[in-house]
Amino acid sequence: MKTVNIQAAKTHLSRLLEEVAGGEEVILAKAGKPVARLIPFTPARAPRVGGQLKGKIWEVADCWDPDDDLLDLSSPLLPTIPASKKQRSPVKRTKNENSRRYAHSHLVA
Repeated sequence: MKTVNIQAAKTHLSRLLEEVAGGEEVILAKAGKPVARLIPFTPARAPRVGGQLKGKIWEVADCWDPDDDLLDLSSPLLPTIPASKKQRSPVKRTKNENSRRYAHSHLVA
């Protein structure tokens, strides 16, 4: 990748375009700061066309019917939640604890 000042790019534009056509990238700079990038042109790809798998994929007639095994709540397929992991009720705080907590949260930035 090569960096060229704008004034030099004006003077040697044909040569720079040949380099870019050869695959090299050229950065155009103004006062040493990059402003633009010359890259090789790549033609746009053709738009995607669907339907390549038409007739190759099908569904069974009952694929959307409910599965009785999964609907059974005593089914071994469903994970069981141990009593120790069940959600506990939230800790009750007194009004004084809540006001201290509120005051502290607003003091800390």
